[in-house]
Amino acid sequence: MRNTLDFFKIKGGELGAVNFNNMIPVNTNNYSLVDLNKETLTIAELKYQKLLKEQLSWLNANYYQVKNKSFKLYKLYNNGKLPKNIKSRCCNFKLLEEKCVEYNK
Repeated sequence: MRNTLDFFKIKGGELGAVNFNNMIPVNTNNYSLVDLNKETLTIAELKYQKLLKEQLSWLNANYYQVKNKSFKLYKLYNNGKLPKNIKSRCCNFKLLEEKCVEYNK
């Protein structure tokens, strides 16, 4: 799959991809930090940990590109200017924001 308005390969697809169409709002109360320095990890967990660290490093290094791409999709969706095929893949961002506020009351 190629990069599109709502899909972006991480390091050319080597490390996975970001589906911007599935963005969800979160409040600082809605997540917790994960300890990636746990000493007793299985081999599978170590491999996954390595992948997550590489993804995070790449995303941090490309922060502005990722942020701009996500904001562009969000703005086009909310202004009703997305092509129908992309809009049909997207979450309803405004509804999710409303539900996030409601959830956090």
